[in-house]
Amino acid sequence: MTAVVPISWYLVLAAILFSTGVASFLIKRNLITVFMSIELMLNAVNLTFVAFAHMWHQVSGQIFVFFVMVVAAAESAVGLAIIIAIFRTRQTLNVDQVNLLKL
Repeated sequence: MTAVVPISWYLVLAAILFSTGVASFLIKRNLITVFMSIELMLNAVNLTFVAFAHMWHQVSGQIFVFFVMVVAAAESAVGLAIIIAIFRTRQTLNVDQVNLLKL
């Protein structure tokens, strides 16, 4: 028994993931949560790329996903280093309290 999942289900799931990421990015005050929200939005975009690549039998969508994952990995490394530096100097990760660039 092979069940074919329609592409609209993938797109709806990606839209829900992206909306959740945007909402938590705008609502949450913790830098780690904001950082994870950005990653959630990137994964939603990746799901859309893979769904369309599967639908059109093209490899280009999966190549885009690879590049997005590489950028996300680099962003994670730099972002976590910045978050650790902010926490060491300010002793907090609240967005409202770290809004100044001056240390």
